[in-house]
Parts: sequence; structure tokens; C-alpha cells
Amino acid sequence: MVEQKADKATEDGASRWHRYWEVTAGRPPRPTLLFALDRFDAEGRSGIEALDLGCGIGRDSLEILRRGHRLLAVDREPEALERLRARVPPEDRARLRTEVADLEQWEVPAADLVNASFVLHALSREGFDRLWRRIVARLRPGGRVAGHLLGPEDSWVKRGRSWGVDRAQLDRLLAGFVVERLEEEEDDSVTPRGEAKHWHIWHIVARRP
Repeated sequence: MVEQKADKATEDGASRWHRYWEVTAGRPPRPTLLFALDRFDAEGRSGIEALDLGCGIGRDSLEILRRGHRLLAVDREPEALERLRARVPPEDRARLRTEVADLEQWEVPAADLVNASFVLHALSREGFDRLWRRIVARLRPGGRVAGHLLGPEDSWVKRGRSWGVDRAQLDRLLAGFVVERLEEEEDDSVTPRGEAKHWHIWHIVARRP
């Protein structure tokens, strides 16, 4: 079974975030992010401008900074950004900016990498569509998007708690991109709330030509 997925989108109150941070603290960066960063490394591209959307306390952000890139980390929870800043080594702090924002309304700045790990399904579908249009418009040529979307067989999608996309819908979203990594995963696990869940996940890395 793959790693336990964390439910950061469906609990009420501050406790959901504390539980999520406690569960995920110390976990390695997501494979989608590592794949994208390795591609930039192979191209000899250093010091890129990266965005980490729904960054939390920095599971992915710390790796982006460790590799020498500039990062704008975005989350709607101020405490998450406080915890992230406290975890960043002194030598990396000058390359980090943070912003408290609601991604559904956020104006995306120009970037070379947009990382969105397990956050997009937490938006409304309409909010995601707005954000996605902004990402596509602001991603620089040669830039990459790395992240995850839910599929139609996901139990949250089937119960109407979230939304998902099938392969045809995903292909339309990624039209105009070079898809460098696309993996479909179905897995049963338990969320930090103790909820048994069936996951249907698209793991995505795509490059803008």
C-alpha cells in the first residue's frame, strides 16, 4: 500500500490542520515534485522561480529551497507559514517568500515551476478552473506544473465531497503541455481522522513547451 494520504480538506476547525501537520511532518517530498526538480537539474536550470501552492509546513517547499531555487510559498493558514519559516535553514531564508492567500481568488505570478501537491481538489471546481487558467497564462515557456488531481472513482468524489476528472477531462486540461509523467493510482487507506477511504489519484508533471 502506498503512503497514507492525509485529509487536509474535510475536517472543521483548526485541529484539522494541526493533525495534518503532525501526520506529514518529516515525510519526504512528493515524487512528482522530485521528478520535476530532477528535470530542471538535468537541463542545467538553477535558481528558477517556483510556487508551492497549499504549501503547509513545507514538505515540498524545503526541497525546492534546498536545491537553490527561489520560492513563493502560499497557504491560507498563517500558522502553516510561520511553521515553514521556522524550519527553513538560515542559508535558504533569503530565497523564500510567503503569502497568505485563498487560491481560488489568488493572482498567480509568473513562474517556472508551479507545485500543487494534494491541494487542488480542496478548491471548488469553479475556483480550480479560475486558478488553472491563471497558472496556464503565467507559467513561463519551459516551465512545469507538478501535482495531483482526483479521479472519478475516488470515494470523496462519489459521495460529492469533492470533484474529480476522468482521463478525457485531464487530457483537455493538459492540452498544450508536454506530459512528462502521468500515473493513475487507486488505493485504499485510512485518513488521519480514521476514515477508511478509496483514493483515485492522478500524479502529474507537465511542461509548457
